[in-house]
Amino acid sequence: MAYSGECFCGTVKIEASGEPQGMGYCHCRSCRSWSGGPVNAFTLWAPEAVKVSAGADSLATHQQSELSQRQDCAKCGGHLMTNHPTLGVVDVFAATLPGLDFNPGVHINYAETVLPIKDGLPKFRDFPKDFGGSGETLAE
Repeated sequence: MAYSGECFCGTVKIEASGEPQGMGYCHCRSCRSWSGGPVNAFTLWAPEAVKVSAGADSLATHQQSELSQRQDCAKCGGHLMTNHPTLGVVDVFAATLPGLDFNPGVHINYAETVLPIKDGLPKFRDFPKDFGGSGETLAE
């Protein structure tokens, strides 16, 4: 299966192939600020599953931290994805892939939430242990 997406103006196009390794919501301040919303819907992919199919020369990268390399279109500012090299995944924002059936399984960084969500999904204080977090979950 392949999913296509693009920035706001359509200059940068990406493809994600196969299936995501995970999907969910991030509530951290950084993701909220970057996404412009109270929560960021993410899809995690193996780096080799995500390709820039057009407009690579307009892909801008902002090194947020060792954990995050945020990428957007230099022409329109449309957000596309975040590389997480230390975690070995690429977060392609769920809104970037309109053909993907978004099926979230987890909330991360829920201790920072500004929009409590009662959906029965696990809510990690920070990250699951296998992603370097505490593995601690919080109540809805």
